Amino acid sequence: MSGVSVVYDAGVLVAAKQSDRHVWADHRARLELGLLPLTTAPVVAQVSRSPRQAQLRRFLRGCQVMPFSETGHDVGALAGASGTSDVVDAHVVIVAAEAGAGVLTSDERDLTRLTAHLPSPVHVIRL
Repeated sequence: MSGVSVVYDAGVLVAAKQSDRHVWADHRARLELGLLPLTTAPVVAQVSRSPRQAQLRRFLRGCQVMPFSETGHDVGALAGASGTSDVVDAHVVIVAAEAGAGVLTSDERDLTRLTAHLPSPVHVIRL
């Protein structure tokens, strides 16, 4: 499997959907380096509204989408420890921690708040 460099949050997918050139260039560079970006099924659900979102679907073909599965208890515990109710953000942070990856986000403050409650640091990168 290719290396993993980053987990995308919803802000990244929204930017890709809107054809943000910077996001697309960064994504292509990762793929060319053999780095497989991750995102999560809940993040896709936040952004996906129609099968006609061609840009979003094209972008996601270059990502591995992680399911929301047995991590549910860990996600809930992290949300509780950080005092947040956003399980989607908590899931992104858990996936990043498990993959040894950073998180690319437009919501740096909330994700940094979550990462502070992890045993190992996760780098939060502002979009």
